[in-house]
Amino acid sequence: MFEVTEYSVEVMKDPFGILTGQRYEFMLDLDIDEEDELYSQEGISLRVIYVVDGEQSRIAKYEFLTRSSNSYVDFELEEDEHAWVLAYCKECLESPGQEQQKQ
Repeated sequence: MFEVTEYSVEVMKDPFGILTGQRYEFMLDLDIDEEDELYSQEGISLRVIYVVDGEQSRIAKYEFLTRSSNSYVDFELEEDEHAWVLAYCKECLESPGQEQQKQ
C-alpha cells in the first residue's frame, strides 16, 4: 500500500458536451515503501480521472507515472487500493478549499 503526500485536482472541461457527469483529474504524489515492487527512485505519481455523475462516482481511468520524467509505469491497482483511491478522491472533493493535502 502507499500514502498520498500531496495532491492536486482540476476540473476537466468537455467542450462538446457529449460526456455525462463531471470529470476531475487528480494527480496524487505517492510515498511508496522501498520494498514495494512499484517503488522507483524517481518517485511515483498516480493520475486519476474521477467521474461524478449524479449520486454515482467512479474512476474512469488511472495511470502510474514517474515524477521526474512523467513516463508511464505499467502497473495496476489492486482491488483494495482501487477502493481506497476512489474514497480518497471523493473525500478530497467533499473538503472544499484544500488544494493540497497531506495524508
